[in-house]
Amino acid sequence: MDFSVTESLAAWEANAEFWDTQMGDNSNRFHREVVRPKVSQLLNVQASDFVLDIACGNGNYSAYMAAQGADVVAFDYSETMILLAKKRQGNYLDKIEFCVADATCPESLYKLKRNRKFTKAVSNMAIMDITDIRCLWKCVYDLLEKDGIFVFATQHPCFVTLTDQYLTSHSYYGDAIAGQPQKQCYYHRSLQQIFNLCFEAGFIIDGFYEEAYGIKEIPDIIIVRARKSSSLMDHFL
Repeated sequence: MDFSVTESLAAWEANAEFWDTQMGDNSNRFHREVVRPKVSQLLNVQASDFVLDIACGNGNYSAYMAAQGADVVAFDYSETMILLAKKRQGNYLDKIEFCVADATCPESLYKLKRNRKFTKAVSNMAIMDITDIRCLWKCVYDLLEKDGIFVFATQHPCFVTLTDQYLTSHSYYGDAIAGQPQKQCYYHRSLQQIFNLCFEAGFIIDGFYEEAYGIKEIPDIIIVRARKSSSLMDHFL
């Protein structure tokens, strides 16, 4: 089945307060132990960085980056989530600008452009929630400075899906956290599709991890670092 942006947004509006409560100030154990370590390693936030935080949720990772000295523009398409983020991250509003924006809409994304290019962009566990990522990849590429990086973590398409399809892109309903008020829309894409969209936008991939929750051998997520470069030769010179 195919879900619209409106339908996907309605689910996140319904789940926003529940999600904020479950994440709290420090996020849940899965984010702390599985997502954040390798995302932070590949992103390597510096005090001089200007970072775009894509689908920022309640802003916990934005606050983490601000605490490292970075300036952050963070956005989510849920107005309720952005209001909750501003409230929860009140101590960092001098370093974080929270905005409502739609990751599937070029006009909305380009409104995030400021008087300097972003040095880095990050997305934590949101790519699988976004209806169409082709536009996002292209716009992030344009908004980054040369050699800027885009680090994203998303569920592992080979091992985390509620259907028996892999190669065919499709969508389905599921829960991110047990007990959430409404099931959300998930968008499955194969690894080759995710990577090829990176290449199509102009990125090269120079960092990649697969991470599992606990000690099991089957990974739950992938973490990818895509780098903006005018040519492959530039990367090796």
